[in-house]
Amino acid sequence: MSLSKKHFARFVLILLTVVSVNIAAKAQTDKIEGLWYNDIKSAKIQISKGTDGKFNGKIIWLKEPLKNGKPKTDDENKDEKLRSRPIIGLHILEGFVHDGDDKYTDGKIYDPKNGKTYSCNITYKGKTLSIRGYIGVSLFGRTTVWERAE
Repeated sequence: MSLSKKHFARFVLILLTVVSVNIAAKAQTDKIEGLWYNDIKSAKIQISKGTDGKFNGKIIWLKEPLKNGKPKTDDENKDEKLRSRPIIGLHILEGFVHDGDDKYTDGKIYDPKNGKTYSCNITYKGKTLSIRGYIGVSLFGRTTVWERAE
């Protein structure tokens, strides 16, 4: 093999290695991305990373999707204009930033049961998420545990 063929072969090998590593890194999903059951398994929430790099979640399944024969809506919302929004497809997690190995902070969680939005932090714990919703200080809040839906 001539010197130029060796250089070309080495260049191609290096290029393929760089491309493979880059593709693998992009294909890797974050720990909290995926489907999760809420604490009482009455809803399934899909968490994904937005184009801004923040994590968001929406309800994609309800155990009981109907109320009086019609799809459940956001009846408890404080804003009357939003009360006709269907619960399925409703964004309930917004703006979480990955802050360390298993922490996701600075987000908000919306509770369609009472129509209120809370500050929220998420801690990833293997097959569960610890969801801490609070007003003001995290000390004065409530934690629920969600399970990964498989």
